[in-house]
Amino acid sequence: MPSIRVRPFRRSDREQLTGLVNAHAQAVVPGVSASVATVLAQLEREPGEDITDPWVRERATMVAEQAGRVVAAAHLLRYHADERAGASYRGAGEIRWFLYWPQAPAGNPYWQDATAAAGRLLSACLARLREWGVTSLDAGGELPVRGVYGVPEQWPHIRALYQQAGFAHTGHTEVVYLARVTDLPRPAGPPLPGLAVRRSVGMNGTRLTAVLGADALGYVEVEMLAEGERLPRSAGWADIGNLEVADGHRRRGIGTWLLGQAADWLALAQAGRVLDYARLDDADQAGYRKFLLSAGFRELTRTARGWTRDPGRPG
Repeated sequence: MPSIRVRPFRRSDREQLTGLVNAHAQAVVPGVSASVATVLAQLEREPGEDITDPWVRERATMVAEQAGRVVAAAHLLRYHADERAGASYRGAGEIRWFLYWPQAPAGNPYWQDATAAAGRLLSACLARLREWGVTSLDAGGELPVRGVYGVPEQWPHIRALYQQAGFAHTGHTEVVYLARVTDLPRPAGPPLPGLAVRRSVGMNGTRLTAVLGADALGYVEVEMLAEGERLPRSAGWADIGNLEVADGHRRRGIGTWLLGQAADWLALAQAGRVLDYARLDDADQAGYRKFLLSAGFRELTRTARGWTRDPGRPG
């Protein structure tokens, strides 16, 4: 077996690390990728986590090198143990993501199996977290691209490694959906006489609100994912941040009409694909999942969020 070396990430690893990130991301979301700058930015801070990122006390990125090649990598977080962090995060440790090349192609003598290297790296990560004295320990796969988080079903090698190390899935499962903007419904007109759309700034992108006189009956928020040079391969992608219809006005076509308004807006912005999300184990979202499928979305993945381990467990 070739020599394995576990060490801190070095800037000279950036291209290999980015390749590892994008290979895992593209198995989940077709054609998406992060630039080197995006990956490096996440190692320093989480640009999209305005609430929880200031709670982080310490970060560490580690790699496993085998035969001179980076074959596994992990990013760790340690949260403040006092009022500088939210109550549920205080003293917590987190494997933000853990990645490795899963198998050697059959018959290729130059591509070495990285499973042993990944196991050694995970052991080193747990040792670092114990040194930090964390009071709770979580793990996931929150990569710096949209639609990739938790442990997606396309990563059985990551799931298996987490389970072997004593992590258990204690959280929930989410379904990630994708649609072509051209496939979204375009109702010929509003479902109610006088219904109009009002555009404003929303919490998760541009908000399009269905208004009838002075009443807001529902809204949808859409966010373009192109962020200049940080995400060069996300141009033309968008994200449904929220789609809500007020109680008493549901099942009247307002949600479908709002989705059509969002599709028109995204088409003007030259967005071709849009993502949305729904919890699998939430009975209240069962109807929304059916709505998305009927509206032209397809299921991309089911991803398991919330992996935990007893921080005092040996190994």
